Formats: sequence, structure tokens, C-alpha cells
Amino acid sequence: MIAPILLALATLSPATKLPPAQALPPASDEQAVLVPINQLFAAMKAKDGARMLAQVRTDGRLTGVSEAGAKTSSWSEFAAGFKPGEGPALEERLVGAPAIEVDGDIAMVWSPYVFLIDGKLSHCGVDHFDLVRDAGQWKVLNITWTKRKTDCPAQ
Repeated sequence: MIAPILLALATLSPATKLPPAQALPPASDEQAVLVPINQLFAAMKAKDGARMLAQVRTDGRLTGVSEAGAKTSSWSEFAAGFKPGEGPALEERLVGAPAIEVDGDIAMVWSPYVFLIDGKLSHCGVDHFDLVRDAGQWKVLNITWTKRKTDCPAQ
């Protein structure tokens, strides 16, 4: 009974090796990609335009698309509209788990969102963020979003 096992072992040469180990894929940057988005939303809530600009590449754009058409602005134009203590309370929230794709130093985040003014639902839609890793830090390059007042997800 032991003879077949010994015979099988004898046919293996000492030079027989296991195949080389496969490297694990690099750790996911998915959570790191969300950091500048969350910081951007916090800066918006604080109405701090300078803090907002720290999370973005200022050569990027913002584009809102609604029934009225598309409106585009630069980050500098957008941030200039935020001054601490002025105007109503603003808050944007992503709803559910966003779709995140990362390839090297670029990333994309896609998620439904709700936008609140003074704690009340103003509108909703889908946010699409383009991000780039700049000097080791993720920065938002562009945001494109839809805007509607119907069929909004629960807050």
C-alpha cells in the first residue's frame, strides 16, 4: 500500500519546484479617492471657498446638467460664491455606496446625491467625479452632475 506512494514520490525530481508566487494586486485606493470628495462637501457646508480649492485641481471644471441645459464654471468661479456666514446652510450628500474605479493615478466616482438647503431637500441627481493623483494626493479635477426635483432618494 505504501509502495505506490513511494513510487510516485520517486518520480519527482529534486529540481521540481512550485510555480512562482503571484503578487497580490496593489491595495485599493477606493477609500482614499473619497477623501477629497468628502473634504469638498465639508468645505461647501462650511462655506469655505479656500478650503474647497485645496481639494481640487483648479484647471478642472464643474458642469451641472438640468432640463434647462448645461451650465459650466471654473473652480475659482464656483469657490468665490462661498463665504463663511453668508447665505443659507448648504449640504450635499452621496446616497448609497458610490461606484469607484481606479486605474493608476486616475479615478472616477459615480453616485446618486441629495442637496439640502437649510436642511430641506432642494434637488437630487447623480454626481460624476473625475480625480487625479497629484504629488501623491488625490484631487478632484472635474464634477459633472444631473439636477432634478423628482424621484429623489431618501435622505
